[in-house]
Amino acid sequence: MRRLLLLAVLTAVLPLQAQNYRNPVLHLDYSDPDVCRAREDYYMTASSFNCFPGLPVLHSKDLVHWEPVGAALLTYDPLFRETVQHGKGVWAPAIRYHDGWFYIFCGDPDRGIFMVRTQDPAGSWEKPVWLVREKGFIDPCPFWDEDGKAYLSHAAAGSRAGLKSVLFVAPMSPDGTRLTGPSRIVFDGHLTEPTIEGTKFYKRDGKYYLFAPAGGVATGWQTVLRSDSPWGPFEERIVLAWAPGTVNGPHQGAWVEGPDGSDWFLHFQDKGAYGRIVHLQPMVWRPDGWPVIGEDPDGDGVGQPVQEWTAPALCEKPKTSAPGPYGIGLEWQYPAIPSPYWHSALQEGGVRLYSVEQEGRNGLWNCRNLLLQKFPAESFTLTARLSFCPNPALRGEEAGFLVTGNDYALLRLTDTEKGARLEYMTCPGADKGGEEHSRELAVLPYTWEKLSFPYSSGNVPAVNYPSRARRELWVKLEVRPKNVKGNVPEAVCRFSYSRDGKRYQAVKEPFTARPEMWIGAKFGFFCNRYAPCNDSGWLDVQDLQIQ
Repeated sequence: MRRLLLLAVLTAVLPLQAQNYRNPVLHLDYSDPDVCRAREDYYMTASSFNCFPGLPVLHSKDLVHWEPVGAALLTYDPLFRETVQHGKGVWAPAIRYHDGWFYIFCGDPDRGIFMVRTQDPAGSWEKPVWLVREKGFIDPCPFWDEDGKAYLSHAAAGSRAGLKSVLFVAPMSPDGTRLTGPSRIVFDGHLTEPTIEGTKFYKRDGKYYLFAPAGGVATGWQTVLRSDSPWGPFEERIVLAWAPGTVNGPHQGAWVEGPDGSDWFLHFQDKGAYGRIVHLQPMVWRPDGWPVIGEDPDGDGVGQPVQEWTAPALCEKPKTSAPGPYGIGLEWQYPAIPSPYWHSALQEGGVRLYSVEQEGRNGLWNCRNLLLQKFPAESFTLTARLSFCPNPALRGEEAGFLVTGNDYALLRLTDTEKGARLEYMTCPGADKGGEEHSRELAVLPYTWEKLSFPYSSGNVPAVNYPSRARRELWVKLEVRPKNVKGNVPEAVCRFSYSRDGKRYQAVKEPFTARPEMWIGAKFGFFCNRYAPCNDSGWLDVQDLQIQ
């Protein structure tokens, strides 16, 4: 007992030893991450493309453990409410804390550059303000100088502008609501930094710096440009690059300084179907005024990504349980701006999806009401309990569980006179109009629930309603990596189902997930109908567990 007491006292008074972290710090699809610090808190945002809620906001105390706390974009162009705009919309944002406000600047390659802001990053954000309407402008980053002047850097999307590999700077109003002059090219990377993009604008010791990735997402590097003026001319240097045994890329990211003066850099790695996952690199400034990111074993000034490093701080993972702006967890997204008619949160936990009328049976590639989540790890197992309750006034409502990307696969329940028909379906080449292939697995009989109005008093009898069909089904998804090429494994998916939640029947055919345009594969749920009606059936999703 004395030994235990002595050990407890020593543990209390001795300083905590530094712990190591391992990359990636977020094995989740957060493309083009950017980070800012406000006092002792870090906030991250990332590209959300056509998915909503858009512009996710994550919080951390140590740059290693991250939790979603909000989303900055709920309203947008009406087109994103009407159709699925694959790969379009919200590209490569920058988040900054300035003068008591949190700002996010973002480029839409088809519309221009907009800004949203708030004083509470976990709360509501103001509606988007468009600084400039210009097709092809992407990857903006604001910068406020000591003299009160403000600037905006950005890049160009070759697919829209007909020009790439150049970087721009424009003067900006100090309130961040408009450009006060035209953008001008300040750096041309065609000969030395092909496909340079993803600008991040900083100042240190009187020098202006543009951090920008070049060379392409899968095989590129991190470049830093330096000048005595925000308008250039800029010197250039590669400060982080792939090396044998390290990750591919490493692509677009953010420099952030810790409260203790330490320097860090977060970037993404393109990992195919797993999406663009987030890595944390140590960073140091050399005496010559250039940064080195990662480790530099040969001392040439070009860092390489680390797999493991000493953590910036020793913090517990934050825990958040508040629902997101749609009344359900922030981990959920739709591929379009959702309708308030599509879902509700269940009091006992989980979510109810109401069937949504579709225009013809055209598959799920352009289905707006898919409720989806990112792949959470390289290897994981997911289980969930589904309860399908079709509308008795309809026939043919469908609901199910899917993995989706440029190909998709699913377990689908269809309402029939004999019960819920269970099918396994795949759609190779969905992005190119591929056809669905289905195989019936079973016809599952319904259980019937007699519904009644619960009130009766005096001469007012209880009102009895017809019985309603219900079918429970447990689903399982096992995802495992396979066939690694250039640090990027395939994500092999195996579906199973169970009638009782105990004994599972495996689908024989494995499915290899594919990424979608700019984003990784996702899993999720849906509930559809194909005829007009004044009411809906539904699918309850409960007991969702991921290990």
